[in-house]
Amino acid sequence: MSTLIALQVNLLTALRAGPARVRSHGVVRDDRGQTTAEYALVLIGAAALAFLLLSWASQSGRIGQLFDFVLDQVRGRAG
Repeated sequence: MSTLIALQVNLLTALRAGPARVRSHGVVRDDRGQTTAEYALVLIGAAALAFLLLSWASQSGRIGQLFDFVLDQVRGRAG
C-alpha cells in the first residue's frame, strides 16, 4: 500500500511541476531546454536540405534558367 501512495505522490508532483517527466526512481526532471534543442535540429535539417537543393541546382544550370525566366517575365510585364 505504501508503494501505491508513493507512486501517487510522485505523479501529483510531476503534474504540478508542469513540463517535466518522472524517472523510474521518482525524481522529477525538467525539460525546458528540450524545445531549444528541437528547434536547433530542425534548423540544421532545413539548412542541409537547402544546401543540397542549391548544390543540385547550381550543378544542373537550373538557377541560371530560372533567373532568365524571371527577368523575361518582368521585362514582358514592364513594357
